[in-house]
Amino acid sequence: MASSATLRLSSFSPSPNFSIKPHQSFHPKFAFSKSLTIRAASTSLEVSKSSHRSKGSEWEWKYKGNAINIYYEEHAKDGAEPAKNILMVPTISDVSTVEEWRLVAEDLVQREGGVNWRATIVDWPGLGYSGRPKMEYDADVMERFLADFINAPDSPVNSRENDLVVFGGGHAATIAVRAAGKGLVKPAAIAAVAPTWAGPLPIVFGRDSGMESRYEFLRGTLRAPALGWMMYNVLVSNEKAIQSQYKSHVYADPSNVTPAIIESRYALTKQKGARYVPAAFLTGLLDPVKTREEFLQLLAELEGKMLVLVVSSKGSPRRSKAEMEALRGAKGVTKFVEVVGALLPHEEYPTVVAEELYLFLQETFDAKA
Repeated sequence: MASSATLRLSSFSPSPNFSIKPHQSFHPKFAFSKSLTIRAASTSLEVSKSSHRSKGSEWEWKYKGNAINIYYEEHAKDGAEPAKNILMVPTISDVSTVEEWRLVAEDLVQREGGVNWRATIVDWPGLGYSGRPKMEYDADVMERFLADFINAPDSPVNSRENDLVVFGGGHAATIAVRAAGKGLVKPAAIAAVAPTWAGPLPIVFGRDSGMESRYEFLRGTLRAPALGWMMYNVLVSNEKAIQSQYKSHVYADPSNVTPAIIESRYALTKQKGARYVPAAFLTGLLDPVKTREEFLQLLAELEGKMLVLVVSSKGSPRRSKAEMEALRGAKGVTKFVEVVGALLPHEEYPTVVAEELYLFLQETFDAKA
């Protein structure tokens, strides 16, 4: 039976009586530093140290006439200055959220060693607790957002010493690699955790012209005012559907999929504008590449430019696992490791993934010393 860990952070605003149940969704404008309780499966981690601080904030992203409030969280040690920066980017999915990275962030920033780490977790536009305007979302939009979030003068992760390391899960990892290959972002290193590049429908049904026409029709239907919500409620905003996905391929151990997790993810699907990004993701519009050859070329372009860790997961679905396995020994991949888990190993097994990431951080800055 999987064990569980509890992370407790006390004194949450705005009210002393305000509390959050495990995995319960909450409003992003509430900055927090110590009253949040989070449970994650399959780890013995207990985090309750007073030296740690966390807070939730918003950053405004201006894109094509839209001013989008982007939700992010900062995790760091109290008074630990200076610190090197880690940017953690959630997987892109129907229920993408900063929650998936929290326990890894807590673990890493409280490690004792020669480097103090400051971890920032950011929600994508249109997902998680960020604003969800009606836009034409695609991989280029998400890449532009990532570059702006990292490079803007007022960026929460703006770094003057090239000390930024990016951790991405799923499509987020591939988008980060693509942006780095173009020179849009210049981190010291990238860790790709269970990286993917094909959306749910294209990876199953392919991309011939007939299927692309069907994807376009489905995408338009999901974005439509009334019929779109009806279809979205059937396909995505459905507790049974979410539970089925988590138990079949998102988590490796179905017993780790608790009612609290499903409740949290279901709540995300009920936010205004929730269906726009999923409409693009499901139908492949957020895919950074269209073939394995392009996927491998993205990594090859980083050869000699930065360190790249690939964290593959043993329990990933067969097709996704094959794409991860193609990166073993591939050009541009500095290190390849395999851990337990499926498509969210960093949430399901945070201490296991945190240990691999910590080793990579040490190797990265030893190499730069």
